[in-house]
Amino acid sequence: MALGLGLAASASALSLEQAQTLAQGDTDARMAIVQNLVATDDAAGQVLVKALAAERVMTVGERVYWVREDDQLQDAVSGDVIAWPGEAQEVTINNRLRGALAVAVAGMDVLQAGPERQREAARILQREAFEAPEDAPQEVIAKALARSGLDADAKQYLSLAAAAVAMTDANPGVRLRAAQELGQAKLAIVRPLLLAREQAEGDAAVKAALHASLASVDRSLAINRSLAELFTGLSLGSILLLAALGLAITYGLMGVINMAHGELIMIGAYATWLVQRGFQLYLPAWFDAYLWLAMPLAFMASAVIGALMERLVIRHLYGRPLETLLATWGISLVLMQAVRSLFGAQNVGVENPSWMSGSLSLMGSLNLPWNRVLIVVFAALVLLGVSLLIARTRLGLFVRGVTQNRPMASCMGVNTARIDTYAFSLGAGVAGLAGCALSQIGNVGPDLGQNYIVDSFMVVVLGGVGQLAGTVYAAVGLGVLNKFIEGWAGAVLAKIAVLIFIIVFIQKRPQGIFAMRGRSAEA
Repeated sequence: MALGLGLAASASALSLEQAQTLAQGDTDARMAIVQNLVATDDAAGQVLVKALAAERVMTVGERVYWVREDDQLQDAVSGDVIAWPGEAQEVTINNRLRGALAVAVAGMDVLQAGPERQREAARILQREAFEAPEDAPQEVIAKALARSGLDADAKQYLSLAAAAVAMTDANPGVRLRAAQELGQAKLAIVRPLLLAREQAEGDAAVKAALHASLASVDRSLAINRSLAELFTGLSLGSILLLAALGLAITYGLMGVINMAHGELIMIGAYATWLVQRGFQLYLPAWFDAYLWLAMPLAFMASAVIGALMERLVIRHLYGRPLETLLATWGISLVLMQAVRSLFGAQNVGVENPSWMSGSLSLMGSLNLPWNRVLIVVFAALVLLGVSLLIARTRLGLFVRGVTQNRPMASCMGVNTARIDTYAFSLGAGVAGLAGCALSQIGNVGPDLGQNYIVDSFMVVVLGGVGQLAGTVYAAVGLGVLNKFIEGWAGAVLAKIAVLIFIIVFIQKRPQGIFAMRGRSAEA
């Protein structure tokens, strides 16, 4: 474990008495020594504090040592290095002292460490200042804020910590400025402090400032909650769009009720998992790039299965919807059992690449997970690609021609059987891309597709059969509606409410949001 302890002990003024108290004294005495050492530039004392926080301090008789990386012992006072003696005794700490040491180490690191550790240390000091402003290390916070080259985020955290400490100042003017500064932050973490200080404040002007800051924070948090729900609904809508887009081709354009569509999604997810495993085993240094290979392979895997389904089964059942439904349902069972036999019945986990980890922070307390943000972008790109393919390419022209008037397209020399295979493979491949995206937000298992098949059909029917634009509106609308209802009614009631809405809507408008136009609508 790296402690960052490479400081010269000889340059310190740490006394043997202080080291002994820090190692074996009562908790209050040890905490007092810790605060004293952190407030000074005592190099060896700070080394001992860090070692104690890492529980790497030993005593040998009256001498106090810390454990080096080479497992030798270095005297905390003299700096002498000795081999590990048999009579060495480990120094223990309790939870109260452990918390004080964590704050002390953060105070040292915010002055000495690099930007990443500075931010982490500043957040610890901020949390301490908000929870117990009277006990916060004021001198350390002030010294860190005066440091040149301090990380910008760390400076923001420490500024709020200083404002929280200032709320305990005896001067009403200082408290007034601190109350205004805390209100401008508009963060959830400041609300409990503002509320507590408003109740305890005796000065009328400061109390009014605290009340105004609290109201400002509440408004900001309410807006952020609404935006978070909107984004969550948009994220769910993008997932529904990915799941339903392939079905919009196979069912909406071709009229095939494909009950195995969910399993095509599952195949795409398992293809992604297999690519990830390959990178983990053979190309670990390139792991962050695995998704770029997984996407085309997920598309191809599902597209090939879709082509086989169409060639071997579905092409013999065109115009017989009930038989098609039963046949594809049977195929779905076969695919699920095949996956269980190959990979087991347990879920498998797919890890996000590092560039999909973390979150995007907006407006202070609004955090949007990167994997969700990128899935929304991915869904938009897939939609754009499918739309251009259908509207602007020769294959799209043939698919539209066969869909609208199969006999006429055949008379014009179009190989309708081949176009059926291509179109079904396209829809299946898009389902594979949906599986690739879904693998980035949850576990992958044999039943993955079953969670989306019903929702996919509802999206396609609600949007209007054969209408890609309707599929988009229906997916996004249902996602946002579901999340907003879920916020005050719960997940189960939200599902029921959405289902009732769809039933009523279809009763009033059977053709969906967008009705089909032209000969296909008259057929």
